[in-house]
Parts: sequence; C-alpha cells; structure tokens
Amino acid sequence: MKAGTVALIGRPNVGKSTLINNIIGQKVAITSPKAQTTRFPINALYEEEQGQIIFIDTPGIFNKAEDALSKKINKKTLAMLNAEVDIFLYIVDHTRKRDFEEAKILGIMRKIDKPKILVVNKIDIKDPTFLPQYEFLKDEFKDFFYVSALTNKHIKPLIDKIFEYLPEKDKIINSENHVYPALNIDSKTFISEIIREKIFLKTRKEVPYTTTVIVDEITERNKQLTYIKARVLTVDDKYKKILIGENGRRIKEIGSMARRELELATSKKIYLDLHVETDKHWVQTLS
Repeated sequence: MKAGTVALIGRPNVGKSTLINNIIGQKVAITSPKAQTTRFPINALYEEEQGQIIFIDTPGIFNKAEDALSKKINKKTLAMLNAEVDIFLYIVDHTRKRDFEEAKILGIMRKIDKPKILVVNKIDIKDPTFLPQYEFLKDEFKDFFYVSALTNKHIKPLIDKIFEYLPEKDKIINSENHVYPALNIDSKTFISEIIREKIFLKTRKEVPYTTTVIVDEITERNKQLTYIKARVLTVDDKYKKILIGENGRRIKEIGSMARRELELATSKKIYLDLHVETDKHWVQTLS
C-alpha cells in the first residue's frame, strides 16, 4: 500500500477546508465566507484500498499580517512547509484576481523541492472568472487539475494522482484509535471550532475574525445528554453587543445552530451553555 502526507497551501478562502471535508466525507475543518477561518493546521485521515493520506489543512497565508493573530497564523503556516510533507497541493481560486498575496504564495511554492500539484478550485462558478490570469501556472506545474471542492467534481482523479506520488509504506495511522478523522484536535477544540463557524456564518462582516471560543466544560450528564459550557471571546464591547443581539436573539441562534450540528456528530442530546465576554488580550495568550 501507499501512505504519506499532503499539505494544502493557498490564500484565505480558496476552499482548502471545503476540499478536505469533501474528500474525507465528513467535516474536519470549519468553513465560512470570512477570510482566515482556519487558524491552525488540521490533520485529517483519508483511507481507501490504495492506502492512507494524511491531509493537512493549513491556514491561508496573508500578504500583510498586520495584527498579532494574523502574524501567528502565518508563522504556523510557514512552519508547516518545513514539516515532513510528501506532496503539496497549491490551491487557487479563479473567481478572484491575482494579487500580491497570490504572488507571495507562488514564490513560496517555487522554493519547495517536492512534488507539487496545481489545483484550480471553484470551477462550478462561471462568473466572475479570472482564469486567464492563472493559465501561466500550468507551465510551472507538471500536474494540474480543475476541480470543484463544493460539488466533488474531478476530485477522484486528483486523489489517484496523489497516490501515484506517495511512497510504498505501511499504514501511518491506526484509524481504529481515532473517533474523528481529524487527528490532531481534541473534543474541546472540535466543539469550539463548530461554534466559531456558526458565529461567522451568522455575523458575516459584523464581527472580526479575531473572535474565538473557549470550551470550559464537557460533562456527560447521562447516557443521552452532554452538557457543554463555552465562552465566546471578542475584543470589543461593541462586538459583544452584536454577538448577543437584541434580547439575546443572535447568540441563541448561534447556539442552536451549533447544538444541532454537535448532536448530529455525537448522536447525543446536547445542552449548550453559551456566554459572550470581552477580552481585548486573548490573542496574546496564543503560543
């Protein structure tokens, strides 16, 4: 069999998380229209007859990392490039113009001396398109694919090409030992990511991406009910007010959306105790 590690590299919101979720067949990384939704590399296991692939969903690389959180995210992403990765997928979004951010990532990709595959995503979208701005990339990459992560179009040929490059080896991971296909996040992180996704889906541009979620308690009240206590942290009281909403309506909607997805994921009844707090300095606690 074959086995190895594949890292996805690209700008924020090019569809890296959606691609991995659909390859794996269930959610392992959150998605939203807000740039920089993914904050840390997420490792997820894909397994079939040909072998095993550990996909690494990396945060999108900012051209200008001006705030503390952006700088830390960029640092983690760039560190991933020096890890034990067998293949890199360079993901581009043809519905967005090429810019300096894209040029920065291309410059990084050019320095990588490992197998690289160009993946042009979102081909299910016909307009807008800036595909001519990316056509020259086909001359720089031996292999390239036009895919739709959202509709799974042309994903199987991409997987087959990845296996061609992977080395022959035994299984890397004993999948029986893992509850989720995500290999490097615990239950609290998984829950906080689900809640954070719902926050971004409900608030869009009203609340900055620096909003985060801390899960303080997970208690099995009985075989059917799980109690979860979590805090939403934002950096300003004005965002706290937006998150709570009139008469607490918005935070209730966020909690309800998160609760329903967690119940589907765990097959248990969930009681989600969700509160909003202002903490201007929470980013400084990140390693």
